[in-house]
Amino acid sequence: MSNHLISLLKTWYPLRDSCDWVLGTVFRTAGPCYRKAGAMMLFSSGGHQLGMLSGGCLESDIHRQARRVMHSGRAVTLTYDGSDEDDLSFQLGIGCGGTVDILLQPLHRANRYLELDRIHFALQGFRSGYYYQYIPDNCGTTRARFMDSDPVRGDSFRVRAQLVEEGESLWLCTGVTPPPHLLIVGGGIDARPLAAIGHELGWRISVWDPRPANARREYFPGADDLLNMPVEQLTAFACSHNVTAAVLMSHSIGLDAAALSALYNESLHYLALLGPRNRRERVIVEAGIDLQTCSLQIAGPAGLEIGADLPETIALSILAECQAALNQGSGRSISGILNCE
Repeated sequence: MSNHLISLLKTWYPLRDSCDWVLGTVFRTAGPCYRKAGAMMLFSSGGHQLGMLSGGCLESDIHRQARRVMHSGRAVTLTYDGSDEDDLSFQLGIGCGGTVDILLQPLHRANRYLELDRIHFALQGFRSGYYYQYIPDNCGTTRARFMDSDPVRGDSFRVRAQLVEEGESLWLCTGVTPPPHLLIVGGGIDARPLAAIGHELGWRISVWDPRPANARREYFPGADDLLNMPVEQLTAFACSHNVTAAVLMSHSIGLDAAALSALYNESLHYLALLGPRNRRERVIVEAGIDLQTCSLQIAGPAGLEIGADLPETIALSILAECQAALNQGSGRSISGILNCE
């Protein structure tokens, strides 16, 4: 299951009254930590652990603490210090050396589910917002609120979680956004791993192909939408369904050009063409697009240079480039090992 909040809430929502629940949230970190402020996880008395708050090493102890919160009904904060030899996180051999502060809040009908139900429906409707969680004092007070917003696209709403003061109260404010929505133009064999990996990431996946032999449900079991509408309707679909990225890979210059003509004026953050540069130029010419007036750069050939030569590795390279484009990443090696001459 994806660790995106929408996936956690999709599992939690129908079970919300079937057992006791606790919401765990990273609200502050110092030094190197696997998850950052704003990361959330759901624990239940039935044994559910939805999401991650560390690399998997702290979750069992956090769940033990969450059970105490279920019994007391009071919010608590925990600190795990990976640099302290006397701290549990150090004894578990985490090795990152950072410190993470975690908020545990009881979650039930009486406290309006900390408004997670509102967030659930907002994300399902492609809406974003700000989620405020009260950092409790010694009384263990539980408070939260969600400020819904108008639909937005991609990273235009992306906000890092931050602690804010309101009078004498301290709150964690986290920007909540839907997962990326990837539209794949072309339902051939090589589109299948792109859709499958994207689905595993928790992205919304739509596949468009008007050819009856392609884009069938048995080939794309994880896709959210299989489309065969006229190409002219892609513009309205992309707008109404908050499409943030598109990859054109129909292996038909005519279909790719028609889709490009329908999509290039939309507020996409990533638009890519499969194939070599000379094919990219042919598609652009047939689409009648003047790149001088096009505000969006068209990635072609699509993907990062990772030595990909199979449909699965090509899909990996395309999704990695898309991820970087949506989050203003550079795509370079973090360690620098690939930058050596």
